Amino acid sequence: MPLSRPTRFGANYVPSAGWFHSWLDPSPDTYRRDFEDLAGIGLDHVRVFPVWPWIQPNRALIRRRGVDDVLALIDVAAEFGLSVAVDLLQGHLSSFDFLPSWVLTWHRRSVFTDRDVRDGIAAYADTLTRAVASRDNVFAVTLGNEVNNLYPANPTTPQESRSWAAELIDVVRAAAPGLLSLHSLYDATWYDPGHPFHPADNVDLGDLTTVHSWVFNGVSEIDGPLGPATVTHADYLVELAAATALDPARPVWLQEIGVPLPDVPGADAAEFVRRTLDAVTANPALWGVTWWCSHDLDRSLADYPEREYDLGLFTVDHRPKPAAKELEAVIGETRRAAGTGHAAGGRRALRCPVDLRTQPERRAEVAPGGPFHTEWVRLRQAGPLAIVAGDRADDAQHLRTRGIDAVITQA
Repeated sequence: MPLSRPTRFGANYVPSAGWFHSWLDPSPDTYRRDFEDLAGIGLDHVRVFPVWPWIQPNRALIRRRGVDDVLALIDVAAEFGLSVAVDLLQGHLSSFDFLPSWVLTWHRRSVFTDRDVRDGIAAYADTLTRAVASRDNVFAVTLGNEVNNLYPANPTTPQESRSWAAELIDVVRAAAPGLLSLHSLYDATWYDPGHPFHPADNVDLGDLTTVHSWVFNGVSEIDGPLGPATVTHADYLVELAAATALDPARPVWLQEIGVPLPDVPGADAAEFVRRTLDAVTANPALWGVTWWCSHDLDRSLADYPEREYDLGLFTVDHRPKPAAKELEAVIGETRRAAGTGHAAGGRRALRCPVDLRTQPERRAEVAPGGPFHTEWVRLRQAGPLAIVAGDRADDAQHLRTRGIDAVITQA
């Protein structure tokens, strides 16, 4: 039967003052006010984003002050009972790329394929990982935030992409064997047939699988802000990940999910949270949910895409928004009702005609709006619906471990 575990709930931490530029002028008092907001609605963890070039401005220089600033934030989180996941390479954040000058202009070289750059990143990953592992409330290190967003500006191939991530996972594990080591990719890895970061990388590398569910990828255009395709997209990604993994017990972390305008109007935000979480928290593969993001982006800052300004659970002056209040309610209900984790067993599964492990060139066939996704959404309205791929649909032990007792073949 599926492993039972309590569901974790957290937020991707965006400081209420100064956005991620606040790393240049850190304020523990701001952290305290922000973390008080998050702990107050029942969250148990935050995911934090040190900005890579501000810690490693030269390939041979890692600033101790920058590392200490990360540790100071982690220590403040501990004051509020929050555990912390640390992302290493930023990398990509809210439409901006943060890359050090030693991979740009006259020094331009791919972060994924250049040997000197990869060695420099490995040194950074080793140093920062060893430092954060000294804190008891740190539980995970992710290689970076949606590192595949750095492509195509940084050329790579599927082989180089996998090698790059595998090397860094090994660095993180050696530096902090007691922490989860993770690989973070946005959903082109699941839906774009030509993308050089493959689904198998996401489910093979690291200690659990991460998925990022954003309905502005076209899902909301199918049936609107509260339609079944929109509110089950997170569950669909979790299922694709579970179906692709060789290990049927491998957990999936919904590492990013948010309420983006205009795809989900403000009046529908609370209901979107409710319906989305009701769907995905019933999934036995789910490890946890981490909301994007903690706080809105101050509109005094310029040049962000419009939707980035209002993604927070809280405003910049610390007022909880409807999404925060609904998330708090769901967290309370989930913990009271479940306590020990997900219900197990008795699920149906839809057989996927594509094995994303071995057929990444067929990824478009499982993209939102296609025949397979449309059929999954239709059947999902009757209750939880797993996905099972290829010959794993005939593996009785695999099905039992995932709590599946019937497999449907698409007409």
